[in-house]
Amino acid sequence: MTEPLLRVDDLHVTFGGQSQQVHAVRGVSYEVNRGEFLGIVGESGSGKSVSSTAVMGLLPSSAKVTGSIRYDGRELLDLDDKQLSRIRGSEIAMIFQDPLSALTPVYTIGQQIIEGLKLHDRSISNQAARARAVELLGVVGIPNPQRRVDSFPHEFSGGMRQRAMIAIAIANDPKLIIADEPTTALDVTIQAQILEVLQKAKEITGAAVVLITHDLGVVAGNADRVAVMYAGRIVEQAPVDQLFAAPAMPYTIGLLRSMPNMAAPREERLVPLEGRPPLLTQLPKGCPFADRCPAAFAACRGEEPALLPVAGDDGHVAACIRAEEIAAGRLRRPDIFPRPEEVEAVPVARVDSAPVVELRDVKRTFPVMKGTVFRRRIGTVKAVDGVSFSIGRGTTLGLVGESGSGKTTTILELMELAKAQHGSISINGVDTATLSQADRRKLRSEIQIVFQDPMASLDPRMSIQDIIAEPLTVTGAPKDEQVRKVARMLELVGLEPSFANRYPHQFSGGQRQRIGIARALIVEPKILVLDEPVSALDVSVQAGVLNLLEDLKARLGLSYLFVAHDLAVVRHIADDVAVMYLGRIVEYGPADLIFSDPRHPYTQALFSAVPVPDPQVERTRSRVLLQGDLPSPLDEITGCPFRSRCPLYKLLPEDRQRRCAEEDPAARTVHDREVRCHWAEEERFDVAV
Repeated sequence: MTEPLLRVDDLHVTFGGQSQQVHAVRGVSYEVNRGEFLGIVGESGSGKSVSSTAVMGLLPSSAKVTGSIRYDGRELLDLDDKQLSRIRGSEIAMIFQDPLSALTPVYTIGQQIIEGLKLHDRSISNQAARARAVELLGVVGIPNPQRRVDSFPHEFSGGMRQRAMIAIAIANDPKLIIADEPTTALDVTIQAQILEVLQKAKEITGAAVVLITHDLGVVAGNADRVAVMYAGRIVEQAPVDQLFAAPAMPYTIGLLRSMPNMAAPREERLVPLEGRPPLLTQLPKGCPFADRCPAAFAACRGEEPALLPVAGDDGHVAACIRAEEIAAGRLRRPDIFPRPEEVEAVPVARVDSAPVVELRDVKRTFPVMKGTVFRRRIGTVKAVDGVSFSIGRGTTLGLVGESGSGKTTTILELMELAKAQHGSISINGVDTATLSQADRRKLRSEIQIVFQDPMASLDPRMSIQDIIAEPLTVTGAPKDEQVRKVARMLELVGLEPSFANRYPHQFSGGQRQRIGIARALIVEPKILVLDEPVSALDVSVQAGVLNLLEDLKARLGLSYLFVAHDLAVVRHIADDVAVMYLGRIVEYGPADLIFSDPRHPYTQALFSAVPVPDPQVERTRSRVLLQGDLPSPLDEITGCPFRSRCPLYKLLPEDRQRRCAEEDPAARTVHDREVRCHWAEEERFDVAV
């Protein structure tokens, strides 16, 4: 039998001294065969990145590493840094999570590729190395590689920087590529491009790939096998189809049921994983997942279960004493993590009621200036370019689009409660341009915002009591009333009222986001603006926050403006959807209608790029891949602004292409929604690949 390319046996990684040791990795064992794609998934802090960094030999000297890491029959833990340096970059390559911090800012992209080439091949000439760098940039899909090879990292977008990182990784045709969360900070369209490039790199080099991610949808469409990590160890491992179809570990079942799914009915409630992982400094005696597991009983807390084969499933192992019951169907997976019941909604009349928020032809531009003493205007950024939408009472509008599309600027214009630079903004039927200072202050209690990063939006020096009560302090509410309202609000968002005296650092990410929601609700608003409220959270925590938002909407009759780039989340929560591109709304209408039959090519591309946590669906699904990145809002674009990336445009006959190039499409009603596309009324072209 052929020896695996990489074999990790009983790997332990410990940080800290004798008094307080962090057991980051505990007895991890796995194999990667030549040409295989292994996905390693789990929540933040599960040990995914530490275990893979140990393979590269990049852990700090303070880390204590034991066990065995054999690469191509050679023990890596016996090698010193000089010996490892001959292997790193040539035979084993790593793609890091944040390309901006991984790339050296003072060297061009070409210089950084050439450095890796010359380090491992002293005989290669400067000319040949440069030609190879240009070739590699072309392979990973960077436009104009001959010119961009001399660009610096800050001149690349996030997606282009990640592609440049992949070019560096495959420069010396490695046998093993380790990709550590390579798509986490990217838009869904760029994520699809990066995964396509990663698969292409695998095919070109014949390398095995270890993909570390928290997104099970990404794993479903790319991996051959999946290892699930929890509290520093692997708790389940199986071929990808087997793991998704019949998981045997309750933690894996919970992860899969907590994920928003584009292919699932919108009415399906998500299943949150309550609680948080144990501290790696104070691990419990038994199963580390027992405190969060609905199927746990007394025996689970006696001894930590070993990773054992699941009967009848070749290559499937799970660390659960009830795995055989689950596999045999005696313990049903839906019974372990049942879907929460719906909260009875407050009746809200939508028909013939005035919208609570209405934007009409709102524009926002920013001047681009040059010079220090004698400043002059050299251009204009059209951040928001004629945006119109409305939000009905008790409904949710999902505002979606890539980074740079103008979503955040739009909500900032709304939250300013001032006269719009162009167009009009109305809240509860009142034009913000007509508000006096006293009226504006009064109206602020009607509309509140929840920010993307819960830690950054909470003052670390203030107690939770003071943070949540701050808006009441501004309105002059008595102290005893503040204490009473904060306790009630904490209970409403699912937190203990006794938590009021704690500080933000004592809470998990999901709990901090609940605190942010409580702060927004303390003044009893009717409208909540939610700016990417779950993008910084693990999928298990995300489900709980989304369920909370839906429950609050039902109980309090709230209206939401939900800003996100995760279409699966928007599919789950939104009643209406507005798709933004380059400062404009290109498609707008009922969510069910748009998700079932998108008419704009950009909307089609967005939807097709969202990974579905089902290997069967992912393999058979057609893709609409966008080429390149969003154009600069500084550019003067004639015709359709989406033309340069539109897959439909390339399939049109010449006369229709001319119309797209010369005539800017206006918003018009097509099949009960508004669309900015000349060809939206026709049967859709087959633009999928």
